[in-house]
Amino acid sequence: MNEDKAALQNFEGIARLFPLPNLVFFPHAMQPLHIFETRYRQLTADALAGDRLIALVLLQEGWEKNYDQAPAIHPIACLGRIVADQQMPDGRYNLLLRGLSRIRIIEELPDPELAYRRGRVELVADRCDAELDEVMRLRQLMRERILPRFGDGQIAKQIEELFHSELSLGALCDVLSFALPMPTAWKQKMLEETNEPSRAAMLLEGFSQISPTQTGVALNPNRKFPPDFSSN
Repeated sequence: MNEDKAALQNFEGIARLFPLPNLVFFPHAMQPLHIFETRYRQLTADALAGDRLIALVLLQEGWEKNYDQAPAIHPIACLGRIVADQQMPDGRYNLLLRGLSRIRIIEELPDPELAYRRGRVELVADRCDAELDEVMRLRQLMRERILPRFGDGQIAKQIEELFHSELSLGALCDVLSFALPMPTAWKQKMLEETNEPSRAAMLLEGFSQISPTQTGVALNPNRKFPPDFSSN
């Protein structure tokens, strides 16, 4: 984690943008990536040769019309650091990315020499306007409502450890939001919410709409963990 802190402290505000149509990334989450498009191979090579940072950003609706160009993206994204990498003989990459911080994309920075997109961004910090008692109440409420749905498998044990960890309320919401089987648009709203108590309330409301059967499938204790690679 010291490397993560150093990466953020040394971050100069220019991020490599990796747009995806159906993945919302969060701080504190881990995401495998399989890189095969030429432009994202270049992005990966530049990241590995530099600060190892990549910003995963959600494409806005209608991206299919000009995917090969520069379709519209959401202005709030997540900056991640490559913590493991493997290059294959044919030039493709397998990466493991850890989310570090929310970012706001201020402007894109076109560069004719680069095949991928870059942006000038600012780091976005969490904020909390609630008293400690309210924060602890929300944390306990989340545990009581969410944990029983996970059953008795390995994932349940990992989630239990999260509730007993020193993760902040906001960080806990981020990890759970990333894991829950919720619509992409809902996850993007969770990413855009910087107030920790408000994020917790949104999480509880969203979780109440998930049927036990749906949760059981998505959080099956026998499912593959970590999840499969997400392709670009």
